[in-house]
Amino acid sequence: MRLSFYPVTRQNAFAHVTLLPPPRVPWQITGNHWIALPCIHPADGSVHALGVLHRGSRSAIELAASADFLSGTGVPLLKPTIRVGESSRDFAGAQMAWERALGWIPTFSCTIGSIVVRGTIFAPYGRDADAAGAVYALSVENRSGEATDVGIGLDGRFGHRQLRVRSARRFADENVVTRGLDDVILLQGSAPPGEVAVGIGADGPAEISVGDRRAEEFTLRRVVRVQPGAREHVAFYIAVGPERDGAEAAVRVLRRRGWRELLSSTRDALQSLQQTATNEAMDRLVNRNLLFAYFYSVGRALDDAHYYVVRTRAPWNGRGVTVRDWEALAWVIPAVQLADAPLARELLLRVCELHGYAPGRGVHYMDGTLFEPGFTLEGAAAYALATDRYIRDTGDDQIVEEPVLADTLYLAADDLAARRDGRVPLYHTEVSPSGTPPAHPFSLHGNAVVAQALDILRRTLDEETAREVEDPEAVRAAIRRHFVVEREGKDTYASAVDLAGGVSLDDDPLGSTFWLPLYDTVARQDSTYRRTVKGIASEPRWLAQQCARLIGPEAPAVLQWLRRAPLDGGFAAEEVDADGRARANGGDAALSGLLAWSVWYAVNALGEKP
Repeated sequence: MRLSFYPVTRQNAFAHVTLLPPPRVPWQITGNHWIALPCIHPADGSVHALGVLHRGSRSAIELAASADFLSGTGVPLLKPTIRVGESSRDFAGAQMAWERALGWIPTFSCTIGSIVVRGTIFAPYGRDADAAGAVYALSVENRSGEATDVGIGLDGRFGHRQLRVRSARRFADENVVTRGLDDVILLQGSAPPGEVAVGIGADGPAEISVGDRRAEEFTLRRVVRVQPGAREHVAFYIAVGPERDGAEAAVRVLRRRGWRELLSSTRDALQSLQQTATNEAMDRLVNRNLLFAYFYSVGRALDDAHYYVVRTRAPWNGRGVTVRDWEALAWVIPAVQLADAPLARELLLRVCELHGYAPGRGVHYMDGTLFEPGFTLEGAAAYALATDRYIRDTGDDQIVEEPVLADTLYLAADDLAARRDGRVPLYHTEVSPSGTPPAHPFSLHGNAVVAQALDILRRTLDEETAREVEDPEAVRAAIRRHFVVEREGKDTYASAVDLAGGVSLDDDPLGSTFWLPLYDTVARQDSTYRRTVKGIASEPRWLAQQCARLIGPEAPAVLQWLRRAPLDGGFAAEEVDADGRARANGGDAALSGLLAWSVWYAVNALGEKP
């Protein structure tokens, strides 16, 4: 038997993907399905960028003051300021103390002279609160002995718009700042009709200036009189629309509903999404990443209002808003399903609609257009696995009557059948879930996933078609026969074979051997399985592989490691160091979904404890 080793390196583990370093600024993050606010500066509360999804351009569109907004060193898009008497300043140097309410709403407090300022930045979400916009709410408390006029403002500069699939490209037309109706400031491109416009308004009478010093600069300020020992509130509404009229209308809606009602509804909705494990630290880890996946891997396009699943809306991740069906179906939807089964149902059908015409065929743009061809067994099989998981968790077996899902399952069955070897009931793949060709065409993880998919398809498809579906037990028997090899006198699982003697023992980070019990290929206590996974290098590097370890015998140690791991501000990063600190492609929302689900599963289903 020929043993061949293909070490996983920074170059060959994830082909054709830029591994971006994490940002130097520990950004505060929030958003809803309409708008992303990924760059809120912790030093002064300024907003350096906002983003939306745009179906027509198959991209994220982001607005900022300058192209290098991720550095956090330039002028922000929006900066809160305070004026007491004749003295005006921002919040930099005021020693802001930040907290994250319900794992998703950034709040801060600071003291400037005799004024205590508290701020809350949130994107409304929930029944009657879901809106294409965000709210910057500030309260000022007067701790002096006399009444004081306090001006609370947002100063801004609109100097940059970019379109981003994976890399950023600047719009060619000019950025325009104008004053609209009802004391609204409008940000838009000069060339109509434009892909996105932003409206900014206050919750009451406001002083507005546009272009006093530079054409792209603006100020919106409210003045309130604060009695001694009293507190007053000011809120600014930031709304997005496909063009200026829609942005103005969205500001009016936010004003009508009011920031207090919007915040209350958002808190109630976020509370309903929270999960409970066994201890506070695990709960924080699960809920932080679950909400990040919920809002940053799932979004509604501004121009058609439909849901789309993407890898991440965070602009410092090299995978951008492309997505594989495996990531959408096996990473994102299971996490969403923990929190919101109706949305998980809608997303499952949506993924079938957009990507199911070519199951497993490669990486897609957000709208389903093929971005990078490369067939994966896991991608084709994922539709069956996601359907079965949804039915088991919700009891809603009527979903299989949906035509788009039924059609996709039949297509997936046909595509898998076409990949079967002519002699052996094993299936070959073109690339692994990471997008690189495996060492050999028959991968262990891929065939384990296929076996479970075949089991589901035999129970789901019509009786005549189901009879022609390969027996999953035959595939599992073939796995034991062809993937179990001898190494140093003991049996172990190979990660890939060619059925002609070629064998690779190197574990694939995204298609790891650790996952085998999840697909009913082996029991967690199986000696060959345990021997195999104990032989896999334990030095953490790829977070997806750390998630897989939660299924294996090292689960308690990995949970303990995750409790301490800084990650990327607490969110998933594709590559990490030994201590769990992000090294590359942070802000990975789909991977956050996998992290949240796998930790929840290890604690609640497997009974593991850190």
